[in-house]
Amino acid sequence: MEAHRVSFVLGFISVLSLLIVFDSLRGGILSSSSPVVELEPNKPQGKKEVILSTTPALNSDKLLGGLLSSNFDEQSCQSRYKSYQYRQKSPFTLSPYLTKRLRRYEAYHKKCGPGSKLYKKAMKQLLSGQNVENSQCQYVIWFPCNGLGNRMLTLASTFLYALLTNRVLLAYLGKESENLFCEPFPGSSWVLPPDFPYNQPYNLHLNTPGSYVNMLKRGAFAYNSNASSLPAYIYLHLEQFSLRMQNNIFCDEDQKMLRKFNWMLLKSDSYFAPAFFLMPSYQEELQKMFPEKESVFHHLGRYLYHPANQVWGRIERYYDAYLAQADEKIGLQIRIFREKPIKFEVMYDQIIRCTNQVNFLPEIAHTEPMRNQSTNSKHKAILITSLYAGYYERIRGIYYDNPTLNGEIVSVYQPSHEEEQQTEAQNHNEKALAEIYLLSFCDKMATSAWSTFGYVAHSFAGIKPWIFLRPDWNKEVAEVPCIRSKTVEPCLHSPPLLECRGKDTNAANLVPYVRHCEDVDFGIKLYDS
Repeated sequence: MEAHRVSFVLGFISVLSLLIVFDSLRGGILSSSSPVVELEPNKPQGKKEVILSTTPALNSDKLLGGLLSSNFDEQSCQSRYKSYQYRQKSPFTLSPYLTKRLRRYEAYHKKCGPGSKLYKKAMKQLLSGQNVENSQCQYVIWFPCNGLGNRMLTLASTFLYALLTNRVLLAYLGKESENLFCEPFPGSSWVLPPDFPYNQPYNLHLNTPGSYVNMLKRGAFAYNSNASSLPAYIYLHLEQFSLRMQNNIFCDEDQKMLRKFNWMLLKSDSYFAPAFFLMPSYQEELQKMFPEKESVFHHLGRYLYHPANQVWGRIERYYDAYLAQADEKIGLQIRIFREKPIKFEVMYDQIIRCTNQVNFLPEIAHTEPMRNQSTNSKHKAILITSLYAGYYERIRGIYYDNPTLNGEIVSVYQPSHEEEQQTEAQNHNEKALAEIYLLSFCDKMATSAWSTFGYVAHSFAGIKPWIFLRPDWNKEVAEVPCIRSKTVEPCLHSPPLLECRGKDTNAANLVPYVRHCEDVDFGIKLYDS
């Protein structure tokens, strides 16, 4: 009798073990009730051998069709040549001309970058306090402003400006940005050396005396001034001000003048790349680089931004542990802004209204269906990124308490919930970058209006997201809960003043491929006509 009892217990344990293994392989029937999982840098998550075989449609070109240079050591920056394995293939065709321009820029950056003889020569000119003519190297120095999403968008815009004007891009990266990204250019650094004499971002603002607009106003120089008579550097302030960028920046005559300066300092919080497409002097070059207009940030962002190994470790561990086995990954990005706060219940209701109208999330059944264990149920993972845990808890609860109409197994995850944005904290920025990348690995996405974080994620992915619209300024509830973006491109919230093209010129009416944004009705972005 005792032997029979032991045999029964051992058999029960064996069956239970098999059920646990079976459940884990299917993505975890109970995984939707898992707690918020923080992105810990040393979380011991082993890499699964089957991870990439679950998504055979993934792109197999680690150089992204020639977008990336092959002149890098793979181990020093693992994300550069591995991130392609986690994303769907780009929907855009890469222009051979853009590839050529990038390789040419890389050689120029190496020739003129920090540590080179030409850089040292240019520094002597800068320290002399006077500009010179016919310099072999010209520079644009980027300074940060606002959060990580803003910084990534404006730095990519500055790089586009460097390509258009043949300047070397150097970036001021403070302590909060250390160890976020790998170097993007082979054989040289894009980091502004610490001994650069004008390296205080807080001294650069709208009223800085050395800004281009302010110097023009007080007659410090004229459009016909010789290069040798100009100051040693010029400052461009491209931070949005009253939701408009300053005049005298995106006009051809001013750009011709700005080319005379060998050193340019630039500070911005905006994705100002669309403004270049309004300028006749740049249109031919831009057409050759980007025949598909809405691919600008998609290409430039995937070229420039590669998470450093520490951040990439976070990304891989989280993906392998929670997202790898899903048949479909759904990204949900929720951002609440201080200047237009939305109550939790109002925002949650808007999310549900949107998903019900457009069938974004798996549909809920009102009766419990018969569960057929032989059915190969689809596993869908919902990835939520938000500063707050409440949306995750509500949506997780829906799929824990209710069956889905089509029998999908639904898991809900949130990597972190920081409660507030901490732009100056390095660990916060590492988490933010990891979540941007995890979102970009999703198959479809819904993002918040105005959110630069969301812009970067869906542009990396090449996805046209659903956008949760903001209520009108005098209302609490958005009448239309969401709208589908017609383009992959981010929005420039603050279009430039273009008085050189006529007073009260509407930037959205100048060329057919620059129009107003879906989420910011006065903003502009790029569309494919």
